[in-house]
Amino acid sequence: MAVLRFLSFLGWLAVFAVLVVFAIKNTEPATLHFYFDRTWQAPLVFIMAVSFVAGAVFGVIACIAPLARQRREIARLEKELRVREPVPTAGEPPRPATLPDVPSLS
Repeated sequence: MAVLRFLSFLGWLAVFAVLVVFAIKNTEPATLHFYFDRTWQAPLVFIMAVSFVAGAVFGVIACIAPLARQRREIARLEKELRVREPVPTAGEPPRPATLPDVPSLS
């Protein structure tokens, strides 16, 4: 387990080193042109970092609603399961399975 943790650390260290070198190489100012002749000048690496963070934030926000819906559904189903089948106690024999009433075709 320690070897895997060390290899993971080395991987993250390599990613960090590549990002630092990328940031050092891209310090020239870049200009973003918006509508109505608005412009914004900032270092390229800063613009890219802001874009990445904004994308990550929007992605998390987009995942919140489905995640909350799934959690509510799971809670509802667990509650329904508890109401349907009471848990047998240790001294009680298990109940036989029953089939639902199905009308015969004959």
